[in-house]
Amino acid sequence: MTISIYNTVSREKEPFKPIEDGKVSMYVCGPTVYNYIHIGNARPAIVFDTVRRYFEYKGYTVDYVLNFTDVDDKIIKAANESGEDVFKVANRFIDAYLEDVEALGVKKATYNPRVTETMEDIIAFIDGLVQKGYAYEADGDVYFKPRAFEEYGKLSHQSIDELRSGARIQVGEKKEDPLDFALWKGAKEGEIAWDSPWGKGRPGWHIECSAMAKKYLGETIDVHAGGQDLTFPHHENEIAQSEALNEKTFANYWMHNGYINIDNEKMSKSLGNFVLTRELLAKHNPEVIRFFMLSVHYRHPINFSEELLASAQNSLERMKTAYFNLEHRKAASTDIDKQADSWLEKIESFKKRFDAEMDDDFNTANAISVLFDLTKEANVYLQSNQTSTHVIDAFQEAIKTLLQVLGISIEEEKDLLDEDIEALIQERNEARKERNFARADEIRDMLKEQNIILEDTPQGVRWKRG
Repeated sequence: MTISIYNTVSREKEPFKPIEDGKVSMYVCGPTVYNYIHIGNARPAIVFDTVRRYFEYKGYTVDYVLNFTDVDDKIIKAANESGEDVFKVANRFIDAYLEDVEALGVKKATYNPRVTETMEDIIAFIDGLVQKGYAYEADGDVYFKPRAFEEYGKLSHQSIDELRSGARIQVGEKKEDPLDFALWKGAKEGEIAWDSPWGKGRPGWHIECSAMAKKYLGETIDVHAGGQDLTFPHHENEIAQSEALNEKTFANYWMHNGYINIDNEKMSKSLGNFVLTRELLAKHNPEVIRFFMLSVHYRHPINFSEELLASAQNSLERMKTAYFNLEHRKAASTDIDKQADSWLEKIESFKKRFDAEMDDDFNTANAISVLFDLTKEANVYLQSNQTSTHVIDAFQEAIKTLLQVLGISIEEEKDLLDEDIEALIQERNEARKERNFARADEIRDMLKEQNIILEDTPQGVRWKRG
């Protein structure tokens, strides 16, 4: 079955046809690195990593580009507030981003280009647009003219007049039309700047991705992806710039993931429900966070709460428990099972169902449901009087492989060292002092799963292996 992708441009699912057989070129918009990422940033990192993994599972080689915007008004502001230079701030938060997403099981990109390292390409791109009449210089700034690009609005499905009604010219801007947007910003006193044909300055936000996608993937790419909030104006402007300059389709498929709500409210700093990814990682298993993010189709909004995360943890643990129950049963199994062939056919049918769900616009929610059915069937098999190591191996291979497609690994359980147990007990004691009983209970349950029994005594907590 062919993979189908919901294309934001057509608002329809379209069969995936790569530019080059066996290869996928994929560009995902990365963060502006002025702070630690929140869980809204973590969702596209997980979602599009899973898309990449599925392409690879189906036999494609994927060139995966995720960029860093490492010079921007917000970064300059953060640098001024901290007394550091822009590069130091950007490097710190790039390292933090990579650390966070690695913890979430995100594979390394083929390329992680930075704006500051792509300046020559960006300037050449802008110059090409000026030469073609799509852009103009105004007192050190350079602006793109959307009205000169006939298909402007095709991604966000808005007409040029609808867009014009909401556009404004800000104080200090020298553009000819409120719709025009900056490709190059003339330098302000004391700001970091680069030499250009229009004087010292730095790029506008939208031009960066167009230049980096072209440099690393070519003039036309297979898939361009990012959060729903980037559809307009960022991705709309990328299309206009790239297709105006290159005179060919910029990306064949546009993918956008939905928003995250916190306890049924939109996440925002003003509401005080802003959750940083690393704060969440400090409290929860990264694989549980990833599993939770994939439990809803990527295009749909997802509601985050501690209760839903706990439910995801229980679900994932049930799958892993099924796997290890199979492992435990091997010792009592034989190579003789008259029903083996029918069981193997069942296992293959689950794998085909999983593929069919993922082929349908990467529907991880339904794919996870198939995994649940597979593990339930494995538990049914374990109730048989006679089990075959061959069938058990097939169940385990299927569970392990399909979880790996989702970026979740199954590792052998390891006994905790004494010092690890003592550290967890100390953390539990601190949590109880702070009346954080949920965390205290979580640690107790974690230890119980490792067969560690706690005894609260007047003299303190004692523990023993069960």
